[in-house]
Amino acid sequence: MAEQYIVGVAGVIAFLLGFVFLVRSWGLSKVKRAASMEFPKENCVNKNGNGEGEGEAVGTTEIIIVGAGVAGAALAYSLGKDECRVQLIERDLNALNRIAGEFLMPGGYLKLIELGLGDCVDEIDAQPILGYTLNKDGKEALVSFPLEKFQSHVVGKTFHNGRFVQRLRKKAASLHNVSLEQGTVTSLLEENGIVKGVHYKDKSGQLLTAYAPLTIVCDGCFSNLRRSLCHSKVDIPSYFVGFILTNCKLPKEKYGVFILADPSPILFYPISSTEIRCLVDVPSQNLPSVSNGEMAHYLKTLVAPKVLPELYNSFISAIEKKDNIRIMPNKIMAGAPHLTPGAFLIGDAFNMRHAITGGGMTVALSDVVILRDLLRPLHDLSDASAICKYLESFYTLRKPMSSTINTLANVLHKVFSAPSDPAMENLQQTLLGYLKLGGVFSSGVSALLSGLCPRPLSLAFHFIVMAIYGVGQLLLPFPSPKRLLDGAKLLWVASSVLLPIIHSEGVRQMFFPLTVPAYYRTPPKGKKI
Repeated sequence: MAEQYIVGVAGVIAFLLGFVFLVRSWGLSKVKRAASMEFPKENCVNKNGNGEGEGEAVGTTEIIIVGAGVAGAALAYSLGKDECRVQLIERDLNALNRIAGEFLMPGGYLKLIELGLGDCVDEIDAQPILGYTLNKDGKEALVSFPLEKFQSHVVGKTFHNGRFVQRLRKKAASLHNVSLEQGTVTSLLEENGIVKGVHYKDKSGQLLTAYAPLTIVCDGCFSNLRRSLCHSKVDIPSYFVGFILTNCKLPKEKYGVFILADPSPILFYPISSTEIRCLVDVPSQNLPSVSNGEMAHYLKTLVAPKVLPELYNSFISAIEKKDNIRIMPNKIMAGAPHLTPGAFLIGDAFNMRHAITGGGMTVALSDVVILRDLLRPLHDLSDASAICKYLESFYTLRKPMSSTINTLANVLHKVFSAPSDPAMENLQQTLLGYLKLGGVFSSGVSALLSGLCPRPLSLAFHFIVMAIYGVGQLLLPFPSPKRLLDGAKLLWVASSVLLPIIHSEGVRQMFFPLTVPAYYRTPPKGKKI
């Protein structure tokens, strides 16, 4: 009865907040409709205004893209379809062998379809994912993606990252106006504060120079070009220790597994019809060595006892398999750009969040859609300063998706990775209880996490209602002084985790984008010859 009362109070608050959000969304939709009338979907053309590529400008490059990963290859394909002449330079065109970029959320899959790249998850043994189970101390909460309103093929997708990226590259290179080249970009070519192109070494090591009115850098989390284009403060709170399990199945078909354990959160999800990826989150300060066997000992003694019984034997076998353990740093970097005429930065080179929720590719593909739509109406790329000022709107337009997924990922990692803290333990129990309520509570959080509801205000709404629920649970059955203190601590810890992350994302851009002048930027009028 008491729990129903708490949920009822939370529901009333939810209704009031929802009304405010609805009014705000109505106003925002009006602005978006007006903006769509001002941004016709015209093809990107060369600096002489010739969309067919005839005349003196034939063969010239309009846009250089550095990096042919998920963001770079997808962007090259989408711009190439709009008849832009693109030079795509990638350091290594061989298939990647990574333990990152294996989980594409449903929201990211919708962006992939919007870009005309939905078939890139075909023929790579990609696995459909409908959600995940959240496990803690023998308790389980089922979190399903809210897919009822979508066609049956819209689900999450998991796969080998290298196979997916190779399909994207093949699609980009299939366009006649996209040139895909293997080379290492060493520096940006800058004249009088304007980027004119890049210096790079080709496969043979020969130093070359490529020129273009606009250079887009998306060379990933290890970018060597970001320093001149953004505030590159990178934090590494933990590492993922990854390996592949075989000869086993997950407890629930088409659902990943997330285990909240001490000392490390553990994730399981399929990456093919015969392979399951395991990722163990290990704090940076406690990372054991792989080479001397410390990592294997750590996994066997501290992590394995927390693994589900049906996965235990395969877990141990995977650890003992030679060269099966891989390590990846989990990097966090807020998107803080230096506006640089002639150059633009996107993808993990620009903005990273903790990989615990698998939202990176969804953010990257969303960024590609936004940047493509901004570039479509341009007729002239020669005025670098005007283009730079116009593209500043990208940083506000991307916030709904990026800040929602970034905030969730970074907050959840902090909460999940500190089980020894009583207040964090209370937060974990609150989250589990909140998800078990089902209905709008569970589906709302899942929609945010999956990229299907990229709305920062909805994120704030769920955090507020969850906090009310958590405090109410701590005060039951009677608000004694100790329970009041525990409730205050929960609110304090939750705020200390959430507010700094929101601050780094930008309060104004997240919650009040209509007050940002760049939101209303219109395309500069190009010269037609």
